[in-house]
Amino acid sequence: MSPETLSSWQFWAVLSAVFAALTAIFAKIGVEDINSDLATLIRTVIVLITLALILFATGKLSHPGPVSAKTLIFLLLSGLGTGASWLCYFRALKLGPATLVAPIDKLSVVLVALFGVVFLGERPSLNGWLGIVLIAAGAVLIAFKR
Repeated sequence: MSPETLSSWQFWAVLSAVFAALTAIFAKIGVEDINSDLATLIRTVIVLITLALILFATGKLSHPGPVSAKTLIFLLLSGLGTGASWLCYFRALKLGPATLVAPIDKLSVVLVALFGVVFLGERPSLNGWLGIVLIAAGAVLIAFKR
């Protein structure tokens, strides 16, 4: 694998999608016999331990560098959003099939685009908007029965 590939946002985005897909399948199986909130806690602890080990192994845990108040506030808000998302996601997986829960969850892609326009001033291209509309339409077609 080339160094250019490892520094490509597209490469990491595809890996993220693959791991997110596996997460849905593993979570659906894992949440079958326990409370969904407990399942979320167990998963969160595993994520925390894994990230701590990665930071320790790469030496980034001992020299984190300065962290501004703005950074802490927005990371706090992001963490709260992640926690709320995970709790809702695991509850949805407990109650419904992964093949229907995951597409609705992926409507977050559409919401990110809309929030990016409103809050970050981002401007998707015409092709970008077309893709956003297709993602929304696909999620609706997959997830909602007639």
